[in-house]
Amino acid sequence: MKAETFNLEEERLREEIVRRGAKRVLLQLPEGLKVEGPRLAAIVERTEALAIVSADPCYGACDLATSDAEALGVDLLVHYGHSRIMEEEGRIPTVYIEARAKVSVEAAVREAIPLLDDYGNIGLVTTVQHVHALNEVRDLLHKAGKKVVVGEPNEWAKYPGQVIGCDYSAAESVSDEVEAFLFVGGGKFHALGVALATGKPTVVADPYEQRAYSLNEEVRRILKQRWASIHEAKGAKNFCVLISLKPGQKRMGDALRIKEKLEKGGRKATLLALREVAPEALMEFPQIGAFVNTACPRVGLDDASRFSKPLLTYKETLVMLEEMSWEELCTKGWFRR
Repeated sequence: MKAETFNLEEERLREEIVRRGAKRVLLQLPEGLKVEGPRLAAIVERTEALAIVSADPCYGACDLATSDAEALGVDLLVHYGHSRIMEEEGRIPTVYIEARAKVSVEAAVREAIPLLDDYGNIGLVTTVQHVHALNEVRDLLHKAGKKVVVGEPNEWAKYPGQVIGCDYSAAESVSDEVEAFLFVGGGKFHALGVALATGKPTVVADPYEQRAYSLNEEVRRILKQRWASIHEAKGAKNFCVLISLKPGQKRMGDALRIKEKLEKGGRKATLLALREVAPEALMEFPQIGAFVNTACPRVGLDDASRFSKPLLTYKETLVMLEEMSWEELCTKGWFRR
């Protein structure tokens, strides 16, 4: 995606810095927008503030660079590409600039309509980049004879119809009312989350590539892969339970609960704290037979082939321990807390 296809609110960036009297600013951008870092830094420095661009990966608002901001002594953190999900981010004031997309969604949605022929009631979901276009999409679907439902999130997402990597409550809240979902946005990541969270057929309308496609086959492949990981983990005696050090992914309570459950089931369980759940980090523990991830549930779920040992979500571990059925996991989803 080209960075110029997003509204980066340069004037608001300048105004926020001046209004707050910030003297040192940390800019945090997701991967697709990092190329804009030097240009945005120049805008910051025209206000006579010092600009620092974070080069670390940024996967969402759960990955807020608060500890980095404190270490660098900045007065303001500007986080691009996501909406606010946490009330408190530490002592550093944070400005969220959502980077709404400026591309038209019409062509991709028109491509998606034939893929929805078998369904009359459609759930409509998107990322923050396209929430402003949902009324247009709804009108296009209505003209095609569809009943459209847009759900309200009840966890971390901010807008009606908005989904984020670990919060699909806007889709889950209307899943019983619809036969399928249309996801408007780029890539498969969020759309796969919708399909796994709801168990409903999901079609992607990608406005950046101006095309549409179904995820049914890919979802079936992932489900087979997840079942295989759970089955393999049943044979493991030594587990590591992963605790994220990222502010929006730290779930110590979940980690302690699943550690206790594993130990009651006769397994050994070690708590492991880390910032990045990466294959290279887990390879340092060759004696461990399987890992339980209490950080972002999407790590390992979409990229299982990258890990040499099973990496289970909290709920998948409950299935392994026979405290939840596979059918219950598939119908209630991987992400609902």
